[in-house]
Amino acid sequence: MVQQDMNQQKYALVTGAGSGIGRAAALALQSAGYNVALAGRRAAELEKTASQASPQGGRMIAVPADISQPEAVKALFAAIREQFGRLDVLFNNAGTNVPSVPMEDLTFEQWSTVVGVNLTGAFLCAQEAIRMMKAQTPRGGRIINNGSISAQVPRPGSAPYTTTKHAITGLTKCIALDGRAHDIACGQIDIGNAATEMTDRMTAGVPQANGTLAVEPRMNVQHVADAVVHMANLPLDANILYMTVMATKMPLVGRG
Repeated sequence: MVQQDMNQQKYALVTGAGSGIGRAAALALQSAGYNVALAGRRAAELEKTASQASPQGGRMIAVPADISQPEAVKALFAAIREQFGRLDVLFNNAGTNVPSVPMEDLTFEQWSTVVGVNLTGAFLCAQEAIRMMKAQTPRGGRIINNGSISAQVPRPGSAPYTTTKHAITGLTKCIALDGRAHDIACGQIDIGNAATEMTDRMTAGVPQANGTLAVEPRMNVQHVADAVVHMANLPLDANILYMTVMATKMPLVGRG
């Protein structure tokens, strides 16, 4: 009876859930009935996300973790096994960046930090999720990777961030291919100019490819959260491999 009840519920993990897109997506999933594990490095911000949960939604648990570290990821998934018993959706959202600098001035530490969180962290979480999804009953699940529009085109001075996001596209394809036999679907959402703390600077102007500064339009982050829920709610025999959600008037189309 316990197993049957558990299988009627849905369980999700959102990384980078302490702010911005991660917070919005976690709250949208919780409101849609998912039990959601919140992962991130700042415990206080994870608790802030949990405090905004809908009374009619699923459970929320906060699990502080630095996903760039293998042992921290193992501990994160051990907590999910203990608290939830299964995982239906992983939203690989956590990301970091460094200030825009000429590539030749970028330090090894800056490069390594961005690669560690954006790429290695996504891989480590996907790896643990795949292990869990293959072993659980019913088998399978879905992994959604946050690619960002930087998975398509760069901004000036963005070598580490853009490189990791292009790599996420390769990781998405590999998970989608290797997961087929195990009922694991994988898709990628590329997000352009969602209104979060990270994009506040766009209201004052950001560097463009022609060397000028320009104010860029933004969109409500809730549209991104709704798109993530839509991807998550698909049956496992259907998949959105790539989705781009962007502010309509942002200067993406026509770049270069």
